[in-house]
Amino acid sequence: MTQKTVLITGCSSGIGYDAAIGLRDAGWRVFASCRKQSDCDRLRGMGFDAPLIDYADPQTIRDGLAAVLDATGGTLDALYNNGAFACPGAVEDLPRGGLEAIFQTNLFGVHDLTVQVIPVMRAQGHGRIVNCSSVLGLVGMKWRGAYVATKFALEGLTDVLRLEMADTPIKVILLEPGPIASRIRENAIPHFERWFDTENSARRTQYDALKQRLYHDGADKFQLPASAVTAKLRHALEHPRPKPRYYVTTPTYFAGIARRMLSTRLLDAVISRG
Repeated sequence: MTQKTVLITGCSSGIGYDAAIGLRDAGWRVFASCRKQSDCDRLRGMGFDAPLIDYADPQTIRDGLAAVLDATGGTLDALYNNGAFACPGAVEDLPRGGLEAIFQTNLFGVHDLTVQVIPVMRAQGHGRIVNCSSVLGLVGMKWRGAYVATKFALEGLTDVLRLEMADTPIKVILLEPGPIASRIRENAIPHFERWFDTENSARRTQYDALKQRLYHDGADKFQLPASAVTAKLRHALEHPRPKPRYYVTTPTYFAGIARRMLSTRLLDAVISRG
């Protein structure tokens, strides 16, 4: 049997790293991409194919995918769009540049890579595209407006792509992780510090709680290890009839139900209470 191949983005740590390890252990040939050369080198030292792909740099997307296809003879069984970052802060303090930057990575780069992969999958007659969304792609939460906006957009774009690909052998799937042990909070700090002028904000004192969470707080309630996402990813990639959506954590299951069952005012009240 020919070894199946998967390209995963954002593999330097967390969800992407665990997915790369888990799928390799399950027999997949994994192309574990990162946006930094040092991380790619580290993964190559672990025996991975590790192309450099930075969603914010279209040239790396083209070159990284070309390297993958060169290594496989022009085929690719699956793409897992996992790479993303957070940019926490109040919406009223979010400058246009910050919003543009997060959309460049969390949505535009994902779209760019996806539409370059689709012709490959069409030509070979099969393929699966899995996009990593979030509980914050289902409901909004305060201080997370930029990230929420990108994930809501990713949800909509993926839903439409799934509908459009229904007449092809390409399956399009969403993962909804929720709180997962990863470095997303730590990795958000440089973006927070770059884009938010908290000292001159009308919400200056309210930022103290956000800073505590960013710099000091530990695990989230209901947090699961990254392996919980990998387990759902394997089902999405290997089951003959994958689900269109996979919820992972308790908050994500709750959010999926709540947004369908509760009025907007009631949902707002529930979310505001945490």
